[in-house]
Amino acid sequence: MEVPTRPSIDISGRWTTAWASRKSLKTFTIAALFAVAFSLFLLSGKQRTIGQANGCDFPAIFNFGDSNSDKGGKSAAFHRIPLPNGNSFFQKPAGRCCNGKVIIDFIAEKLGLPYLSAYLDSIGTNFQHGANFATGGSIIQPLDARMFKLGYSPITLDIQVSQFEQFKDRVNELYKEGVNSDIKRKLPRPEDFSQALYIFEVGQNDLDGAFKSMTEKQVVESIPGIISQFAQAVKRLHQQGAGTFWIHNTGPIGCLPFQVLEYPPQTDNVDQNGCIRSRNEVAQEFNRQLKERVIQLRMQFPDAAMTYVDIYSAKYSLISDAKKHGFANALRYCCGHYRDNLCWRKKVVNGTEILGTSCRNTSAYISWDGIHYSHAANLWVANKVLDGLLSDPPTPITEACLMPLHL
Repeated sequence: MEVPTRPSIDISGRWTTAWASRKSLKTFTIAALFAVAFSLFLLSGKQRTIGQANGCDFPAIFNFGDSNSDKGGKSAAFHRIPLPNGNSFFQKPAGRCCNGKVIIDFIAEKLGLPYLSAYLDSIGTNFQHGANFATGGSIIQPLDARMFKLGYSPITLDIQVSQFEQFKDRVNELYKEGVNSDIKRKLPRPEDFSQALYIFEVGQNDLDGAFKSMTEKQVVESIPGIISQFAQAVKRLHQQGAGTFWIHNTGPIGCLPFQVLEYPPQTDNVDQNGCIRSRNEVAQEFNRQLKERVIQLRMQFPDAAMTYVDIYSAKYSLISDAKKHGFANALRYCCGHYRDNLCWRKKVVNGTEILGTSCRNTSAYISWDGIHYSHAANLWVANKVLDGLLSDPPTPITEACLMPLHL
């Protein structure tokens, strides 16, 4: 099923009066094409020294985001996310708000790299192949009193980038000091930072928090500021030498079971899948502006490879055809009880502390806990997006470092 999209804006008319003469237009076009071709020749040569002949050989991954890609940041900073989280794959709490793996885990597997360690986790960590700065509850924008009261994490995207900058500085210092081989084996090499893959999966909490305290119109009006904050994070990383970016948009927030349960019942605002239409439209507007900003960043930093990944379309496609893909009702969830005992919280019943219960057949559910996707759903979405067919440019993640010739 196609995901409904907003009509694109035709900008061709803006240039009509600038080139009145066909002869001038032809001359300009030829010169521009020559300049672009020459630039791309130089850039593609530079990029192809990073990757192998049949793809990219990423030595490390650095990930930034929220609970959709958190692998222990929240557990290390605040409290450990307990069972039944992690029970389907790890058979123990694994720092993830999921019964198993999240999308970033499948990305690491695809690239032949080990699972990332959380930057904030000081126990048994190994950063040789990168670090995960994502933390549950994180947002893009600076944390204000409103978002703090709503329970969002103070470890915002800006803080995560600062953590990366400190991490990189410390690694470089240790190498200059000539540390022993045992320490080096747990750290990336200084040259790995420029050749690594930088992943973003963040923004859902910014919209969720805004919905809790604003009208939907006000939420839309807040999007440009949020996107500008995101762009600043990309710029800071580029200044640090980052060259390859893999940027996820936000998913259909109007299809999250807790969003549907919390929203006042309005039949005229529910789509054919039972999702809240207006909230998905806000998410699509966020994604539209995010994509536009990524295009602008490509122009600003022509030496960087930036891939915009349409997670929204993958997730909405799964929700639309849930039963076809072996999942139960797309708006039900597996773990916890609404307004009673959330999956990631403990509860005292008759003097006994218990955890939220989970369903038996976890693989039949898209949603794990009403907010986060299950291991099975994350695997499905990862398989849908990693080949690049839902990306702009349509580049598989194994070739994300290569400059596409049509840009």
